[in-house]
Amino acid sequence: MTRLKKKYQQEVVPAMMGEFGYKNPFQVPRLEKITLNIGLGEAIQNIKVLDAAVTELMAITGQKPVVTRAKKAIANFKLREGIPIGCMVTLRRERMYEFLDRLIHVALPRVRDFRGVSDRSFDRRGNYSLGLREQIIFPEIQVDKVEKARGLTVSIVTTARTDQEGKALLKYLGMPFAIKD
Repeated sequence: MTRLKKKYQQEVVPAMMGEFGYKNPFQVPRLEKITLNIGLGEAIQNIKVLDAAVTELMAITGQKPVVTRAKKAIANFKLREGIPIGCMVTLRRERMYEFLDRLIHVALPRVRDFRGVSDRSFDRRGNYSLGLREQIIFPEIQVDKVEKARGLTVSIVTTARTDQEGKALLKYLGMPFAIKD
């Protein structure tokens, strides 16, 4: 069992039961999945960019990414239907907790001028999305082998019904939300 999952079971569940007045531990919101997505518009001209992104995402997550393809043709962007334009990974169970632990305690503190993540990126159903500007904040990525810094989106899906419950869950798990002045 990962460190973060143990913390969830031993500390987060009792704390949230007290704060929100849940009568049953199964009512407490939990993490469902974490999805990482890299969109590569430049893959239209150079397909090798996609291979590098897939390799980097595999190093970060420990799981092979799925290559995403264009759903529609857009002439202005020289995009045809079916062309590979990104990659994504969905993490569940142990890998999800292990990745979130590394994101919170290792990767986010390595962001330049880091003052916490925004608490405004919830979707009104307790799910949280986070955009990262560079993939090199993860220690698994070797900086000297990176051709170009790419951004990625991290979506954390919870079973929370409201943003307030979702934020409380992530805060108890250790997510460093920015302090408002």
